[in-house]
Amino acid sequence: MKAWRVAVITLSFLLLSGCLVTFKNPLPAHEAAPKGLLGQWSSKNAWGEPLNLHITSAGGQRYKAVSYPTAKPGERDEYLFTVSRHGSRWYFSAPLPARFGGQFILGGFEFNEKHELVVYNLDLDAIHQALDQNRLHGSPVETVEGTGVVVDSPMDQVFAYLDDPANADVFVEAVRYQRAGK
Repeated sequence: MKAWRVAVITLSFLLLSGCLVTFKNPLPAHEAAPKGLLGQWSSKNAWGEPLNLHITSAGGQRYKAVSYPTAKPGERDEYLFTVSRHGSRWYFSAPLPARFGGQFILGGFEFNEKHELVVYNLDLDAIHQALDQNRLHGSPVETVEGTGVVVDSPMDQVFAYLDDPANADVFVEAVRYQRAGK
């Protein structure tokens, strides 16, 4: 049961679907996150159950996200991540366990007009298309959730692709958090 819960929370925080886009390289830890990112956030998982997310500084331009269901605050999952701003977008990068490919997830986030934290994942089909067109390089990877892809292009090439406004549809909303306590 614990493995199932971890998978659900991991997916709700980092993933939109069972098939992942992962990267060989993480974001370097050289940029500070926007101050609005830190603090307590709340959302609901796919079953409508309340979920909490607490984001704090972990030192050295690294951050820690602690995710837990409201009903079971003792069942916490922690993720260390880094952030970077490229163009008009904020990105985050976090290591994944081996069962999810063992590489790094790369996603986007923003604060919308309602001051919600909106987390975006990369669309697997769009990344496959970029690989087919040789705009990015990578290979398939098997995970417990299905076949994903690991991108091994240099990060400069990845960001050139992601920052191109023509590729805005590569991002899909994964989860939306509201500031807790307000």
